[in-house]
Amino acid sequence: MSDSNDFDKVHGDYPHLVFLPSGIGNLTPFFQLAVTMASHNCKVTFINIQPQAHAPELPRFSSFISNHPRIELLDFEIRSNTHPDSTISDPFIIHIEKMNSSLHLLNPILSSLSVSAIFSDFAIATSLSKISADLNIPHYIVSTTSAKFFSLVAYLPVLTGDDPNIFNDSTGEIEVRGLEPIPKSKIPPSWMDTSPSNYILTNYLLPNARSLSNVEGVLLNTFDWFEHETVAALKGSRAMNNLPPLFPIGPLKSYDPHKTHQVFSWLDQHKAKSVVYVDFGSREVMPTDQTTELAKGLDICGCNYLWANPHNIIIEGTKNKGKIIRGWVDQERVLGHPAIGGFVSQCEWGSVMQAAVNGVPILTWPHHGDQRMNAETVEKAGLGVLIRDWGWIGEKLVEGKEIGRVVKQIMEDLNVRKKAEIVRGKSGEACEIGGSSENGIVEVIEMLMSEKK
Repeated sequence: MSDSNDFDKVHGDYPHLVFLPSGIGNLTPFFQLAVTMASHNCKVTFINIQPQAHAPELPRFSSFISNHPRIELLDFEIRSNTHPDSTISDPFIIHIEKMNSSLHLLNPILSSLSVSAIFSDFAIATSLSKISADLNIPHYIVSTTSAKFFSLVAYLPVLTGDDPNIFNDSTGEIEVRGLEPIPKSKIPPSWMDTSPSNYILTNYLLPNARSLSNVEGVLLNTFDWFEHETVAALKGSRAMNNLPPLFPIGPLKSYDPHKTHQVFSWLDQHKAKSVVYVDFGSREVMPTDQTTELAKGLDICGCNYLWANPHNIIIEGTKNKGKIIRGWVDQERVLGHPAIGGFVSQCEWGSVMQAAVNGVPILTWPHHGDQRMNAETVEKAGLGVLIRDWGWIGEKLVEGKEIGRVVKQIMEDLNVRKKAEIVRGKSGEACEIGGSSENGIVEVIEMLMSEKK
């Protein structure tokens, strides 16, 4: 390993990148992108927002920092106070407002770092784009959803400009330039809530979507083959929609070369492709009656299963073929284990990309937000299936017998497995030297280096 002087000599000619995730959503793509940029000789500063100390991602964050000492960590504590007249009760929006009211405190820090670019997520695009403009620092967005859902969000200013009441009616379709019409049944239910207390559209989505025209570029955690039509449509209509350059750069590579031993001794005891992994994330809670039916279904399917249950919900009726994990699970490593042959997921996009890298078929069961459109994308690419009759989680009670039948079918269907293997191969090609995603990374770095000269 080279000493610090050698490191500074190498990195002195390369961009200095600051990563600023809002603390909302999955931190893993930011970890992965930070490591990727550092591996291309960029200097990286990762800003740690205080609420992350209580996030489920904390084990990942600790591992990330300990394994990558060349990436500098900078702690930043956001204000805890809220406006006394605020009537907002949504914790998501409350956190964003706290974040936005604190970002200006970063000005002197950023001014002293000689920063080449700032990378943030969509949640703080509006506030940070103003700060970056004042400091003359290029601002890039790291999109942590599918290109398809990003297209819809990016097009919101046009949609609501043409029809301010477009989401008042849950029937019909949404027309997004360059894409197939989107039935409103696929739109997040929260968008259809037109009550004054719903701030998702007015206080969060629309302002940030409008600010996209002020950023230097958007990095999409997807790859061209996986969403070819959508990516092509986005790039083709970019000028008309007033969007910045778009760079598909996924699936982002693992940031931690060391395996955890949490469940691997158990998985090592099982045959290849024999275990179904079940994980609905740490932020959503499945209704109790549906959790009971899911447990029945996993027993009925007859497969071994590994079920991540971070909410410590009491699960009754499970037999000895299953293992239930309480608390945080290193999902990226689990999906890469040879014993895993299927994945039951709500279809959070980071999980989709992890499954794509490992060729693990997904039984998608969306809960909220972007997950229904993500699931449609997964099915179209051949990485898994969506049972449309099940609807959104909690919308109807799906019986255990039906769940067991579908899980068993996916685990035994060689055609499903073959399609998932094709996705795995294509994802690997995208990340190789000369691949579409690797080229996207190189293009971003070359842009930054040209701006530095």
